[in-house]
Amino acid sequence: MLKRITLFLITNLAVMILLGIVMTVFGINPARTSGLLVMAAIFGFGGSIISLLMSKMMAKWSTGAKIITQPSNESERWLVQTVQHHARKAGIGMPDVAIYDSPDINAFATGANRNHALVAVSTGLLNSMNADEAEAVLGHEIGHVANGDMVTMALLQGVLNTFVIVLARVVGQVVDGYLSGGRREGGGGIGYWITVNVLQLVFGLFASVISMWFSRQREFRADIAGAELASREKMIAALERLQLNHGESGLPKQFQAFGISGDLRQGFGALLMSHPPLEVRIEALRKAQLNPSALREGVVS
Repeated sequence: MLKRITLFLITNLAVMILLGIVMTVFGINPARTSGLLVMAAIFGFGGSIISLLMSKMMAKWSTGAKIITQPSNESERWLVQTVQHHARKAGIGMPDVAIYDSPDINAFATGANRNHALVAVSTGLLNSMNADEAEAVLGHEIGHVANGDMVTMALLQGVLNTFVIVLARVVGQVVDGYLSGGRREGGGGIGYWITVNVLQLVFGLFASVISMWFSRQREFRADIAGAELASREKMIAALERLQLNHGESGLPKQFQAFGISGDLRQGFGALLMSHPPLEVRIEALRKAQLNPSALREGVVS
């Protein structure tokens, strides 16, 4: 938790410094942008925080995941017991456990609170992986929860949203002032609106690149968590199984970053991948230093 708060504060400070430099360079009075900063923070963080708070409900609705309240067969019983074992070992509360119907070999975790999260697996995963591989995948997802990845990503997205909203409007004011010969302040002209809409798309793309880079780093950490909770061999075997059966992720976009498997892209599209290539993840895991007590102590997060 401390590391997440520190990251949040440092990122916010960096954004504010950058905005201050931009306003100084273009001669914009910071006093006129105070309202803009408040508005941008409300809209920038509002959407990401609301999405986080509604994530469990949206996950169940979008995937059709059914929470196991009372195991009805041996497979469901094993699933609940394995998640319970991992959660206890990681020092978090028992998540809701769910199964969703999909041929896609995948699983995901979500939730605003590490002690009240949701871990869901696809029927495709249960039908295609053996017990050791599935155990490692569940460890990976518990790692996402224990590391606080959902909250961290929401905070990061809020900062990036705020940055996009403010910077697009600051530049829009500069362009509009130039086109009007300095006769109009604070935007409002066609130059302002065109500039804002174009730059929101451009800056939003760069924000997505940053967000997805961070998501890929969290994926390496979740792999390590899976190895610490199950074993390195089981986690590598699970990733190798995904290599053999890898295809396009069937998860809704908002939950792909916390699944075990992501889409494959080439060229510039690779910068927008939520997951590193599987062969890169396997190699990184082979070289990783494991610390089984790290999750409980909060070291990994």
